[in-house]
Amino acid sequence: MNREQVQKIYSQYSSVYDWVFSPLFYPRIRMGLDRSGIQDGDRVLEVGVGTGISLSLYPDTCSVVGVDLTRKMLERARDKKRSMGLKNVDLVEMDAENLTFADDSFDHSVAAFVVTVVPNPEKMVSEMKRVTKKNGSIIILNHFCSDSGFVMRLEKLFSPLCERWGWRSDVGVEVLSNHCNLQIEEIFKKTRLDPWSIVIAKNNK
Repeated sequence: MNREQVQKIYSQYSSVYDWVFSPLFYPRIRMGLDRSGIQDGDRVLEVGVGTGISLSLYPDTCSVVGVDLTRKMLERARDKKRSMGLKNVDLVEMDAENLTFADDSFDHSVAAFVVTVVPNPEKMVSEMKRVTKKNGSIIILNHFCSDSGFVMRLEKLFSPLCERWGWRSDVGVEVLSNHCNLQIEEIFKKTRLDPWSIVIAKNNK
């Protein structure tokens, strides 16, 4: 998928995204943030913040900047910010692969269900590393391609179809450690058969 396709698909999803995905994503994001090590006064970046499903989960004692490429998704997030009175949250329309923040701008960064949506996940994670301070937490939640031969073949086979729905199914977790050079400290799931993984990494730049 390219940038324009992502914007088109998720603009169409924006009105139903919370209804479909919030029950699935919210508890998993909460589990990831619980292990993030966010402290009072920390500055946190969330790339691909979407409709802001996660916003209420951040401590109000930290500062959160959420960025997203799709304006209609951000409009939903801004509605949440207003209705919840989240004064510690800023929302910016921005491409996660080309962040305009200075190096070391954030103590931690988060990408929830975004790695398989962006055209170039390696570039996105590289940008997250750049703007996150050394030894800061990088939290990534996503479905990753199975390492089981049969399931892996199915996921790679169906990936072109999944792209029509807005994500890829052929990205393995090794992209984070091998290609992005993340120091992964923990990978866990909500349940043993959960299709989504929660990755806790340290920024080892």
